[in-house]
Amino acid sequence: MEKIENIADLCCPLGKFQLIQEEEFLVCTNCGLKFPVKDGIPMLIIDDAILPAGMKSIDELKCFHN
Repeated sequence: MEKIENIADLCCPLGKFQLIQEEEFLVCTNCGLKFPVKDGIPMLIIDDAILPAGMKSIDELKCFHN
């Protein structure tokens, strides 16, 4: 796992909440959406994100409604 530099400058593209690094993902601290990190580059594209367990669509996320 490669540590992401300047993670404090990044935020969830949906709700603008802080992200934390968990293994090869950046995870929104509000809604739990997981964004992959490929070759050390965060892929903050909503269509590439992984929904939290139990969620079926982006519409169900807290950040979507902020």
